[in-house]
Amino acid sequence: MQCRMILVGCLSIVLAVPAAVHAGESEGRSSGSRPSVQFVTVEPGVKLEVLDWGGTGRPLVFLSGLGDTAHVYEQFAPQFTAHHHVYGITRRGFWASSKPEPTDANYSADRLGEDVIAVIDALKLDRPVLAGHSIAGEELSWMGNRYPKKVAGLIYLDAGDYYGFYDQARGNSWLDMLEVKRRLDALRAGAVYDGAYREGLQESVAQLDKELLLEEKRLAALPQMPAPPAPPAIPLAVLFGEEKFTKVSAPAIDIVACPDDTTWMFRGPLEHDAAGQSAIKTDDLERCMAQSTAFGAAMPWVPVVRIANGSHHVFVSNPELVMRAMNDFMAKLP
Repeated sequence: MQCRMILVGCLSIVLAVPAAVHAGESEGRSSGSRPSVQFVTVEPGVKLEVLDWGGTGRPLVFLSGLGDTAHVYEQFAPQFTAHHHVYGITRRGFWASSKPEPTDANYSADRLGEDVIAVIDALKLDRPVLAGHSIAGEELSWMGNRYPKKVAGLIYLDAGDYYGFYDQARGNSWLDMLEVKRRLDALRAGAVYDGAYREGLQESVAQLDKELLLEEKRLAALPQMPAPPAPPAIPLAVLFGEEKFTKVSAPAIDIVACPDDTTWMFRGPLEHDAAGQSAIKTDDLERCMAQSTAFGAAMPWVPVVRIANGSHHVFVSNPELVMRAMNDFMAKLP
């Protein structure tokens, strides 16, 4: 499974956890490249696993997707050591990194972003390039909003979906559901239930209602699939900690699998369903084109590189194309 879900909605992102680990990390480790490992304290009682592949030049730091660890890059990352000192960070909650209690606060966009800052500062990295896969687009966009001068550039590896960029024209039902929740949480915390509060809540609910109706219409045109199982606690906390990012102020590049390789879905009940397969392909193409086009339109200085029929782990399915795009981008950074 992958994070740009095309069938059953945002919560199914958590199904990426076991599949991503096996599909990504097992291939990443096959190269036999063994980085050194250290642990960096990012707050009292919380340490993150940091991999170091060595190399010379500007630091390049890889951030993994939801459920993956920095080890997913063990085949790909060493390709950059000739011109960069290459690192990888395993997000809190996964593998050897500390696993704080799965509360929204412990896994919010702010908390995950501050973790990256803490590693950069602890290792004394001077304006590194950050390359993030999938939901790591959240950390990239957080950095590009809060501390753009701390980085030389941001590389989105199929990471420019809703968690990395909120398209204001199209909206996103998950992020706008969280917006309604936060307004209710604010009331619980003591916000005044006045006219301004009611107006803001009404606007948020109306936006969410509009998006849910559109989503229901879209899903009705797709094959019916079984409901996903209950999500694990830590990935769910990450999802509930997400926020909206509408642009970044640092140099960036969006490398996206578009159209996506959907053949992994055509097993089981869909194996002989030509109409269902066609509907899924059409839906995926429309969604990835709309999202990547909006990303580039909101930030005209950001090149958008579409890789046709790449997997969500696009650096695994198409390493040469991704490497070329990354090197071209990094070579132009001041």
